[in-house]
Amino acid sequence: MNQLDKDTLLCISLSGRPSNIGTRFHNYLYGELGLNFVYKAFTTNDLQAAVGGIRALGIRGAGVSMPFKEQIIDYVDVMHESASVIESVNTVVNEDGALHAYNTDYQAIANLLRDNVLPHSLSVAVAGSGGMAKAVVAAVRDYGFTDVTVIARNETTGGAVAKQYGFAWQPELGAARPGLLINATPIGMAGGLEAEDLAFELDAIDAAEAVFDVVAMPAATPLIRAAAERHKTVITGAEVIALQAAEQFVLYTGVRPSPEEIRRASEYSRS
Repeated sequence: MNQLDKDTLLCISLSGRPSNIGTRFHNYLYGELGLNFVYKAFTTNDLQAAVGGIRALGIRGAGVSMPFKEQIIDYVDVMHESASVIESVNTVVNEDGALHAYNTDYQAIANLLRDNVLPHSLSVAVAGSGGMAKAVVAAVRDYGFTDVTVIARNETTGGAVAKQYGFAWQPELGAARPGLLINATPIGMAGGLEAEDLAFELDAIDAAEAVFDVVAMPAATPLIRAAAERHKTVITGAEVIALQAAEQFVLYTGVRPSPEEIRRASEYSRS
């Protein structure tokens, strides 16, 4: 890490469950590229005050994670298309006191769907109805999937996400056995009450061709482990977080790391 001084620019993350992944990823690249930045993870019980601090203290940028992705919309100044289309924010950039909101999750998910060349004919179930689920459902639609169901216990939020993108909503998966299962809930996240739980039943995993879990910590969630044991195509939250963090890095610094630098930073963030 570079020597800090009065000109060092601070970037932060705001998360209900902060981890070291983003902190290590960004600080590794700052050091690798000789940039006078530092990155620190935070949580808060007062989001409005935290965002006021970003503005008042000249904090350059903030990564935004659950449960703040939608709540933060009320406190930013400019919603860029990537965030406004799905009404969810994962990145805030401070431009001389004006807070600009973006969503780099969407692009990361879209890239991973494309890179894994999943058949458009697959039926899809997306579990969740929060900010990350919105990014997933938008990317799924834009990839070309048409047979998609949003699975969420909350009919108000789940139904709204499904309706926005022209898909179906169900409170539970039930007897459906989709070809692609996507978890966009905190189930399986380290440190939570459901850390050891599966987002989908084992027989649904057995029937699927591919399984995608956006939970990044741990990389091998119970869902990913179960799918890998059954030799399914798996896409992990670790892949999502590396790609979206790289786009955040560009927004904060104006510098685009090489794919090799991103790979090394991602490996370091989990070492």
